[in-house]
Amino acid sequence: MGISLKSPQEIEIMRRACAIQSEILNQVCAKVRPGISTLELDQFAEKLCTDRKVTPGFKGYQGFPATICTSVNNEVVHGIPSTEKVLRDGDIIAIDFGIILEGLYADACRTVAVGDVSGEIEKFLERVRESLYRGIDQAIAGNTTGHIGHAVESYVRQFGYSPVRETVGHGIGRRLHEDPEVPNWGKPGNGTKLQAGMTICIEPIINMGGEQIITEPDGWTTHTSDGKLSGHFEHQILITDNGPEILTTWDRF
Repeated sequence: MGISLKSPQEIEIMRRACAIQSEILNQVCAKVRPGISTLELDQFAEKLCTDRKVTPGFKGYQGFPATICTSVNNEVVHGIPSTEKVLRDGDIIAIDFGIILEGLYADACRTVAVGDVSGEIEKFLERVRESLYRGIDQAIAGNTTGHIGHAVESYVRQFGYSPVRETVGHGIGRRLHEDPEVPNWGKPGNGTKLQAGMTICIEPIINMGGEQIITEPDGWTTHTSDGKLSGHFEHQILITDNGPEILTTWDRF
């Protein structure tokens, strides 16, 4: 496929796309509460896409049936929204969401607590989120994807957590998944060299326990094999000569 360096015009469209994606994702995350179903969250996200005149980036992608991915507790990625999946106090939920604006994609993910969670779970989410920013700090022109992965893995391993190996970050642009792959493990100097003009998604997907995951019969949803929690945070990044520019944003609430 090759690396796609974005033109100034494409970058400007992606900035606008990421602003809209972030606005919608933040509104969906703010709606998370005990008693709401994941399908209600999905329907809300799709309505917001219609209101903002953007195309959901995931719905129909390789057959995925929904606007958002909703992965609850020990679900790792690609959870399918359902009326039967009702959130409870103490749960966590990863909401992964993308849009298309003028032919270009925006993509980000947040894991949020449902109601009150334990201190251990709060720390887990804080640490997974911190691993994302440690990876972003290494997204510098001249570094490699191995610098990013090493920063993520070396941070989370000290707490006994495990990066998931089956799902990685990725380039993004006119396709949702472009080169290069951006793993959450690695060694500095290994992988693809980063260049100004690249747009990538850095997305630590971290299990509280072991790295092994299992795909459910729906062919999409994966869960941890040991039943422990999994967390997922993602930002879309532009590589510049002056360091990484985070294109997506999160509200803090």
